[in-house]
Amino acid sequence: MLFDEFVKFLPKIAKEKLLSSDAHAKMAPLERISFLREMNYLDKMPKKAAVLMLFYPKNGITHLALIVRNTYPGVHSSQIGFPGGKVELDDENYEATALRETHEEVGISPEKIKVIKPFSEIYIPPSNFLVYPYMGVSHHELSFTPDLTEVKRVLEFPLELFLDENTVTKVKMTTSYATDIEVPAFMVEKYVVWGATAMMMSELKESLKNVIF
Repeated sequence: MLFDEFVKFLPKIAKEKLLSSDAHAKMAPLERISFLREMNYLDKMPKKAAVLMLFYPKNGITHLALIVRNTYPGVHSSQIGFPGGKVELDDENYEATALRETHEEVGISPEKIKVIKPFSEIYIPPSNFLVYPYMGVSHHELSFTPDLTEVKRVLEFPLELFLDENTVTKVKMTTSYATDIEVPAFMVEKYVVWGATAMMMSELKESLKNVIF
């Protein structure tokens, strides 16, 4: 989709009702669906984080930015996600966290980004994080500068492919809680995007489809 066309939908997207766990469940591993309905994570005192789902023009076409995380000790090593990270004491709010982390991880300053709306928070059991996603838009052609200590590369995902049902598949994975299970996933280039990131993408995708189509 042309970026000039996409921006015309932004006022409606900002007002669109969120689908929360209903959308998350479409891309959740089976073992997590009942947990989503129960929403029983607050007694676990989760750590807080925020991420940015950033749209921008590339050669006039709307793209969504994802990152490939570097290999490191931890449950999210080498996974695909959105720019973002843990809340720090100096952050004014979760939105500020998402913008700061995006700047640190991929080099895009907050001044180039307009935050459109928050999306539904999602709990990640293996790391005990409660993550607050935000949708943002940059009207600039972007040149990413990944922090190579954390980010291996930036994936630039065209909106047209994001909304295409053929990018959704099922793959067998070994996770922190199960071996050789089938999970729903997005295919982005050669990468499999599953788990919490895929669940956030599902709510984002459903919200965009409700407005655009």
